[in-house]
Amino acid sequence: MGKIALITGGSRGLGKSMALHLADKGRDIILTYHSKRDEAEEVVKVIAAKGQKAVALQLDISQSETFAGFAGAVRSALQQHWDRSDFDFLVNNAGMGVHKPFMETSEDEFNLMMNVHLKGPFFLSQQLLPMLKDGGRVLNITSGLTRFTSPGYAAYATMKTGLEGLSRYMAKELGPRGISVNAFAPGAIETDFGGGLVRDNKEINAYLAANAALGRVGLPDDIGGAVAALLDDNAHWMTGQRIEASGGEFM
Repeated sequence: MGKIALITGGSRGLGKSMALHLADKGRDIILTYHSKRDEAEEVVKVIAAKGQKAVALQLDISQSETFAGFAGAVRSALQQHWDRSDFDFLVNNAGMGVHKPFMETSEDEFNLMMNVHLKGPFFLSQQLLPMLKDGGRVLNITSGLTRFTSPGYAAYATMKTGLEGLSRYMAKELGPRGISVNAFAPGAIETDFGGGLVRDNKEINAYLAANAALGRVGLPDDIGGAVAALLDDNAHWMTGQRIEASGGEFM
């Protein structure tokens, strides 16, 4: 029986790269999208062309009141497309950023970051874990900004730091089911995150590259490939860890 990965925010950016790399490893995919269904369906087509099954489901990670309904949609998709009631990997990836100095961050912006990056993964995982197979894997996507600082990301990094703490507690409490849980922290990557700041601002890109041991900022495939490796069958013994993929930024 093939293995299934559920990736939130899997229709674009890093989540898309994760989905494609996992499909290359023979995994089937359930991916979520926020509003751009066409982008999500295009990823589904690419995965199908690789010989794997994929389904796209809508999810707003900031709206925890919708999670029970989303879990029902996952159950239906598993039954309809795989004749199964469970899946193997949960990747809590969906997110977005607020780039504002600490003193200018509003309470609404703080609450948005809380809902998307901490409350969302916390309560979505609660809803989905009954369907995660014993011996499965959870990967919570955090950020290099929990180790080093970059002005303007105080609220975002605060929530990602909390998610790393949650990952350790999940690892401890889910251990009796044989489920491993880790936090995975990308560094600066050329995507549209933060309005494409790293990708499109040449000065910022050059500054970050100069402060990375490998001499450049990351690309989405650097992250997708790393996630596929972490979810390899031979990596199950690692749990409760924070793993960073940043090319050695600010060492």
